[in-house]
Amino acid sequence: MTTPDDKRKALASILAAHPGNSCTVQCVRIRAALSQFSLTTFEAMRQLDVYDPRARVLQLRNAGESITTTWTRIATESGDLHRVGVYVLATGAPR
Repeated sequence: MTTPDDKRKALASILAAHPGNSCTVQCVRIRAALSQFSLTTFEAMRQLDVYDPRARVLQLRNAGESITTTWTRIATESGDLHRVGVYVLATGAPR
């Protein structure tokens, strides 16, 4: 499973719009991405420069965001399969 080009471009735009490494900025990037599409932990790490997306998603949940997690298996650059989380913002969730 690779990230489609249009999604990759959107993630790059989010990263450029919200520079920095603070926890707050990482949460902003994840929230911005989730407002447009589902996001895997792999995409958050590789495309949004979020070192530990699980922790940032937990912070967002603790702040009242309704984010669900499902699981999928994807191949990394090396071709190995990994089980990763897929985050989805609940429909009608607060902005």
